[in-house]
Amino acid sequence: MLAAARELFTERGYTATSMQAIATQGGVAVQTLYFTFETKRAILKELLDVEVVGDDAPVATLDRPWVTEALAAPPPELLHRLAEATADIHARVAPLLEVARSAAATDPEIAELWRTNITQRHTVLAVFTGALAAKNALRAGLNALRAADMALAVLAPETYLLLTRHRGWSDRAWADWAARTLIGTLLA
Repeated sequence: MLAAARELFTERGYTATSMQAIATQGGVAVQTLYFTFETKRAILKELLDVEVVGDDAPVATLDRPWVTEALAAPPPELLHRLAEATADIHARVAPLLEVARSAAATDPEIAELWRTNITQRHTVLAVFTGALAAKNALRAGLNALRAADMALAVLAPETYLLLTRHRGWSDRAWADWAARTLIGTLLA
């Protein structure tokens, strides 16, 4: 059901995709879809949650092993690992985030989902920039929250899609650019 919803949301958009279309595409009765998810918004939320981490294990992003390893790394390597992980995540989730961002303009529930996603991304980035601050690695006059704001802009899914989908960059080229940009912008 989730695979069917992902395909339809990214091909048709959120508004143009009906619960019946998802059920048909997924090979299930529409009642099964409603029983499992209740609403189309719940399907999109579940898809985003699964695609961000890459599986359906109930482990938060900040509790993932790659985060622990990245946070322990020296500052430039920490930012390289963050950019590489973000490229991996965006390869899975950026098209769905674009669906949510577009639907947010006309659907208040999706607008709230979009705002929550931005807040969650900022929270994760604040942990990374907080680690940089604890290592006294941030450039003079920059605090962890402002650094997280800047990282949020550089690592935004919109930026990723612009450069990979519309300008033809590879994920690796985007991750290298993002890491270099973060290093040059954030580190002392």
